[in-house]
Amino acid sequence: MSSKGIQTKAFIKNKAYHLFAEKGFTKVTMKDICEACDLSRGGLYRHYGSTQEIFEAILDGITGEVNDFVRDGIREGISAVELLDNLLERMRSEMLDKEYSLSYAIYEYSCTCESDFMVRMNREAERKWQSLMEYGIWRGEFMPMDVKMMTDMILYVYQGVRMWSRVIPMEDETVENIIRKIRKDMVIEDE
Repeated sequence: MSSKGIQTKAFIKNKAYHLFAEKGFTKVTMKDICEACDLSRGGLYRHYGSTQEIFEAILDGITGEVNDFVRDGIREGISAVELLDNLLERMRSEMLDKEYSLSYAIYEYSCTCESDFMVRMNREAERKWQSLMEYGIWRGEFMPMDVKMMTDMILYVYQGVRMWSRVIPMEDETVENIIRKIRKDMVIEDE
């Protein structure tokens, strides 16, 4: 694909992301995306065949970026605590960002699309967290822990808060308590 094609796909995903965050998954149409991108239907369909395809590409991009960050950080020997702190900061900002949350759209997508896409995304997130925890334990930066249990706790608390942030205002203190608890349960602090 040409660099112009890559740029156009990135532009479409960016515009569609905002539409999905604002309206959810089921209310966004290809026509909406055409209008937001100022593209003809043919121009849009040259790159994506459906809103489902665009939505999956958006989620793949987000997940891939974070997974690459962890994998590359481990490969480069970056401190596990530094990697964790970066992930926790991303989680903090996402849990507090109601305006650009895709949680409701993800819920609608999961209810309307017959696909194993979300199962695959969840497995990738589990692998990312588990590899980081095992790496941190191996380096002596993280406490010995039940990696599966901690992974489940992180993923489902995070997703629960993201979903609830669409319903009720999420207080900074609540999010900070979650972040602090995760870090406290994982990191060996210097005395």
